[in-house]
Amino acid sequence: MLVPDLKVVRGLLTRYASLRIALAERDTPEGAQELEDVSYTLCVMMGTRTVQEAVEAADALLTAGSGQVTARETDGESGLPVAV
Repeated sequence: MLVPDLKVVRGLLTRYASLRIALAERDTPEGAQELEDVSYTLCVMMGTRTVQEAVEAADALLTAGSGQVTARETDGESGLPVAV
């Protein structure tokens, strides 16, 4: 199974949350469409049917992915992660 890039997932979740807040403050057709697009992308990326499932899956993925660095992903000297 392919695992989505954590940076992309984090960015989509951030955008999703920002759009939800913006639409709660001021509902616009453009904002609603963008929220629908981001929601759809999250669902496809996470392999879910609902945005709630997608958000939960994305949260779980980010939680599981944080702090887990293998030896292959470090620079070999300092043990710090390298940009992938």
